[in-house]
Amino acid sequence: MATVEPGIARHYDILGLEQRILAALADTGVEIANLRASDLKAVDEFHIGGVAATRELIDQMGLKPAAALLDIGSGIGGPARFVANSVGADVTGIDLTQSYVDIATSLSKRTGLAGKTRFVQGSALDMPFKNASFDAAVILHVGMNLADKAKLMSETARVLKPGGVFAVYDVMRLKAGALTYPLPWATDEAMSFVAAPDDYRSAATAAGFSVTAERPRGAFAIEFFATVRAQMAAAQAEGRKPPPGVGLVMGENARTKIANLTAALEGGILAPVELILRLG
Repeated sequence: MATVEPGIARHYDILGLEQRILAALADTGVEIANLRASDLKAVDEFHIGGVAATRELIDQMGLKPAAALLDIGSGIGGPARFVANSVGADVTGIDLTQSYVDIATSLSKRTGLAGKTRFVQGSALDMPFKNASFDAAVILHVGMNLADKAKLMSETARVLKPGGVFAVYDVMRLKAGALTYPLPWATDEAMSFVAAPDDYRSAATAAGFSVTAERPRGAFAIEFFATVRAQMAAAQAEGRKPPPGVGLVMGENARTKIANLTAALEGGILAPVELILRLG
């Protein structure tokens, strides 16, 4: 797996991303000098459904204020800031891509959440944390880049306290069928490790988790992308810039990635799936 990781980190690395995000937000009238976490929600929640999906996942976790939460594959920090802001949790994010860690740290500072969030560079399969460091963990659209689901589950179980909750929101394979690349998480099949819910469940059970809830979100995903397309079309028709969205983070071929993903969703081959797991 180690040989794949540098390529995956490069896949997500976009030059000048923070400046692009701030410029796009300024264009829409956001006051960058007084940036709030909620101002960023269109661009820093890099997964299907954005902040609505994050909220619905987090709501099932029963997090208490000051809970120590680990965000695995934290990207530019959107979900971490959302949880710190809405629940009052202390969130640690880990991400493979150093530039994402830097941007996440900077955006948390800009939004006054530096005290409630911290971000470190590292691999989800070999985390630099002591045993039983966290009350809960979350992963949003990261497992598709991790071949070894068993190692993901055993590492997460290691860093969680007994009784800790692990909330998973990943794109999973629901039936056979060819995928067209690029996809948001992979330029080609060499870095794509989409698995079935059953693979996640069996890896979780082997690591000592029990599954307390599961929900496929295929219809939700299709509706989300239909809304995104409608917004883009309306902006084009009116001769204005489309609203800032996940395309900023996906780079220049964002439209192709979204089209390929939408085709797989509509074909029922892929769907985002939520799993709520409890340790012990």
